[in-house]
Amino acid sequence: MIIVIGSVVTTSETHNAVLDLSLEHVARSRAEPGCIAHNVHADCEDPARLVFAEYWTDMPALLAHFDVPASRDFMKRLRKLSPTPPDIKIFDAERRQIA
Repeated sequence: MIIVIGSVVTTSETHNAVLDLSLEHVARSRAEPGCIAHNVHADCEDPARLVFAEYWTDMPALLAHFDVPASRDFMKRLRKLSPTPPDIKIFDAERRQIA
């Protein structure tokens, strides 16, 4: 499984636009092949920061997601609305059973 943790910083002027754009993006992404979950959350310690948690079946599914024109457009629009570049971290994870 591939886990993606991302974040974007908003401003008081752009927060609602970034949130709306982000909610559209996660809803669309959930319908893509290989998407296990895709969510956006408000950071409780920094309300101007939105955090994305994504779970994908494998790297080819994630790479296909990055290649979707709407995903590329989403990132372009985020970069214009945020005072700092979005942050993305990608992890390759193994599912383990804890007894």
